[in-house]
Amino acid sequence: MKGMTSLSRQVVLIFFLMSSALLLMEAVTAHAQDEGDIALLDRTSKAFSAVVKKAGPAVVHVAVEKSVDAQSEAGQLPSDLFNDPFFEKFFGPQFRHPQLPGNKGKNYKQKAAGSGFIISADGFILTNNHVVKGADNITVRLDDEREFKAKVIGADPQSDVAVIKIEGNNLPVLPLGNSDSLEVGEWVIAIGSPFELNQTVTVGVVSAKGRNRMGITDYENFIQTDAAINPGNSGGPLLNIRGEAVGINTAIFSRSGGYMGIGFAIPINMAKNIEQQLRATGKVTRGWLGVVIQDVNDELAKQFNTKNLDGALISEVAPDSPAQKAGLLQGDIIVAINGVKIRNVADLRNKIAETSPNTSLMLRVFRDGAEKDLSVTIAEQPKNLSSASGSAPGAEAKGNSSLGGFGLSLQNLSDEVASQFGYEKNQGVLISDVAQNSVAAMAGLQAGQLVEEINRMRVHNLKELEQALTKSKGAKSVLLRVRAGEHSSYVVLRSEK
Repeated sequence: MKGMTSLSRQVVLIFFLMSSALLLMEAVTAHAQDEGDIALLDRTSKAFSAVVKKAGPAVVHVAVEKSVDAQSEAGQLPSDLFNDPFFEKFFGPQFRHPQLPGNKGKNYKQKAAGSGFIISADGFILTNNHVVKGADNITVRLDDEREFKAKVIGADPQSDVAVIKIEGNNLPVLPLGNSDSLEVGEWVIAIGSPFELNQTVTVGVVSAKGRNRMGITDYENFIQTDAAINPGNSGGPLLNIRGEAVGINTAIFSRSGGYMGIGFAIPINMAKNIEQQLRATGKVTRGWLGVVIQDVNDELAKQFNTKNLDGALISEVAPDSPAQKAGLLQGDIIVAINGVKIRNVADLRNKIAETSPNTSLMLRVFRDGAEKDLSVTIAEQPKNLSSASGSAPGAEAKGNSSLGGFGLSLQNLSDEVASQFGYEKNQGVLISDVAQNSVAAMAGLQAGQLVEEINRMRVHNLKELEQALTKSKGAKSVLLRVRAGEHSSYVVLRSEK
């Protein structure tokens, strides 16, 4: 430091020491932060372990045995869980076993396995209906290797929930949580017996809520998760980080037969209601409104003069039903129940089904550009409640109309034709033919269906249909109400020109 004064050298030395101290502090801080992150991960890991250690004893292995014919109606040989059509629907036909000649008429003992969890100290267990369906013998094995014979208290195929019971006292119990409070992205834990590997634990997150139209059960409101679920997990619990059951693991989506990151669980709040009824009466009673409903898409929203795509559009009101008595009409859109918004058809259907008969609800409906409230008293769902039937077979084209540009051929209903298709004379206008690749075909219309309304005007024959079309001349779209068998729905045909 030649030429530097003593003061200058002191300043440089102080600066050097300060810089070194800052670097040392940064290194210490970074190390402390790394240690803190590791400690956080360690605490998280131990938290998962604590949940599993607490919940695991209440999760059980469910082994079932039933007698089946060598060649069932599905043409399958009984062998294991995969022969169940429920699983083949998701895993594909590769799980079918080949038919063996000469075995027709012989009975086999079919063994399968699933999971479940104890919900009371005296031995009530929640599981899936498809796990215990048709079982001659059910054996429940606990985490401590104790085995019990179980009996079915009640099962509900429409939701795939079942309650079974073993005889015991002071059994470990899994607390039930609140599935409505679950948020997408939350950590969840699945415990079960995939491929009979007992007490298998997997961890993931809630991928989505309210999944429906999966074709798994009649009433669907599934929690979707990426926690690994495989065959044998069915009936086991999906847990939140507090160790509460928030779902019953039920099915997976797979093209290979194994885990592909998409699993479905029945929300525990839905299961609670069903479980309570099964324990009390052995059956499930559901509420009934008496309407045929459909979702609101862009085209229907335009036709009904609304910008809201939420809600459920009423396409038909059953005679002498709670809906009719309350004043609900075809074309109403139910948008809320007791002030709670209705998202879609599945949402409305589930809420009505979960409502006890003789309960009064306040429905908010959108009608003719405005909302109004209607009080309705829910009835018990009829035992012979039928679903929408398919279209009738095709008929020879004998007429036409201004809808020909959409690919439709129509005809009046004579006594003979009406009788053939199960309709009444002058009930509407019969679709006698649908041109291939036409607008009508793309909308799903088929020969044998009946057009009962044009642009919300009732039509009984071709003449009234033409009059209704004349009133809306120049419009690029037409709103039809079309009947297929017992029920009707709204369909929009839009001109391609």
